[in-house]
Amino acid sequence: MWSAIKEDIKVVFERDPAAKSVIEVVLCYPGFHAIFLHRIAHGFYKLNLTLIARIVSQINRFLTGIEIHPGARIGRGFFIDHGMGVVIGETTEIGSDVTLYQGVTLGGTGKEKGKRHPTLGNNIVVGSGAKILGPVTIGDNSKMGAGAVVLKDVPANSTVVGIPGKAVVRQKVDFADTDFTKADLNHHLLPDPVADMMKSLQKKIETLEMRITFLEKELNSKTG
Repeated sequence: MWSAIKEDIKVVFERDPAAKSVIEVVLCYPGFHAIFLHRIAHGFYKLNLTLIARIVSQINRFLTGIEIHPGARIGRGFFIDHGMGVVIGETTEIGSDVTLYQGVTLGGTGKEKGKRHPTLGNNIVVGSGAKILGPVTIGDNSKMGAGAVVLKDVPANSTVVGIPGKAVVRQKVDFADTDFTKADLNHHLLPDPVADMMKSLQKKIETLEMRITFLEKELNSKTG
């Protein structure tokens, strides 16, 4: 437990430039409090003491504004920035080095039992207000744009934007040169597929106008 706490504190310093001291992180960071209390709740959950686990998770929610079901499985290097309104469902599975921003929902769909919440791989960033719903799988090294609603599986090394979310960028990763211990937190640097489409249409229109002008000149020269 102590080694996990030290790692959680280290993660805060790695991903939040506003962190000034260890005592500040311990006393003032709801994301740190949330993962600490979740480890306790999850321990009770694994012992089948579900009522105590849920009570701890409700205390966690009251204190931090972050709701994590005690059944959720969360890997190392997990970080919630600000965190107000974050909801993580019971059968959620989260890999290592994952970052969530405020308002994120990792939720279920329908009333079916069993696996009904998302599975997130390693080195993933989920932007503010993004919703990942159902038993979908998010591949390693992916980013979910702010406000995206993800309803389908996402391949590794993807950037997802929009409602419903679509993987608009897929990058080839050089595993030799990439440091996967450092999260890419530039979740504001996302492609705009609508703007890209408009630019493409504008270029086509300009090309057609040039061809029409050329043809008109040829026709005028022949008739003149």
